[in-house]
Amino acid sequence: MAKQIMNVRDVMAVLEVSESKAYGIIRKLNSELAEKNYIVIPGKIPAAYFQERCYGMHAE
Repeated sequence: MAKQIMNVRDVMAVLEVSESKAYGIIRKLNSELAEKNYIVIPGKIPAAYFQERCYGMHAE
């Protein structure tokens, strides 16, 4: 079963970026979700939203 929530280590591995860059990406995506009135968890991001924003893919 695929992960539904990604943490900083997951983002680092997928994008091959540093820890600080991964946290910055998570913060940006979480702020977008907060503006849409979604509940956000600092340091974590829904995998479906991450894939949509990074790859333009929609979760099935």
